[in-house]
Amino acid sequence: MYYYFVAIYLAVLFLTTSFVFFPIAVVLRFIIGLFDRRLIALNMFTCFWASCYTWLSPIWSVSIKGRENIDSQKAYVMVCNHQSILDIPVIFRIFSPFKWVAKASLFKIPIIGWNMWLNRSVKIERSSIKSQRKMLNRCAENIKRGSSVMIFPEGTRSRNGELRKFKEGAFLIALQERTDIVPMALDGSYKAFPEKGIPRSKEKVYLNILPPVEYETFKDMNVNQLTEHIRVIIATEIERMRS
Repeated sequence: MYYYFVAIYLAVLFLTTSFVFFPIAVVLRFIIGLFDRRLIALNMFTCFWASCYTWLSPIWSVSIKGRENIDSQKAYVMVCNHQSILDIPVIFRIFSPFKWVAKASLFKIPIIGWNMWLNRSVKIERSSIKSQRKMLNRCAENIKRGSSVMIFPEGTRSRNGELRKFKEGAFLIALQERTDIVPMALDGSYKAFPEKGIPRSKEKVYLNILPPVEYETFKDMNVNQLTEHIRVIIATEIERMRS
């Protein structure tokens, strides 16, 4: 019964903060954004907004290591494994400006989807080759503006916490734009917020931000080699986190 009350509390918290914070996001986008080319103020506010859900949760705690591995003045291709919808507010707690690459259906969610649009997040329809090409072009544009992009290379969340096969899009961008890659390893969120049902136990989620993989170290790899190289790095870190 306790966890049903927690679920209700989190739903109310989500709705309340969404209606309070969204107007602020609009102001940051259309007024402050006139002078803020990278939308850093809006990005940082969105990090704060999303972080509220783990900060104020009575059942989730989050451990983040390696923030020092990100230079906020540089643009990266950021990649992380994906276990749960909870991954999104957890990753926002790195408090570094970036643009999400997310499936197009998320942009249709009231307020949250609108805020993704305000932040210049990049949408993708995975079944559409045209949409995939447009996504690659949008990511390249963001990187040229000096903004990092954040991608879940598995494409969809893992049901059991086991690492899935990586798709090549993120790594094609890194090769084409000659951009360093920041790998991140996340664990515990599939237990903290299961795909079906409500949270049923107190859990800790771990996010380790690994040192950037510099372009010079992978420039001679093809996209398949680079994809597997980064997957091994993240898989190795997850295994270390669990040991």
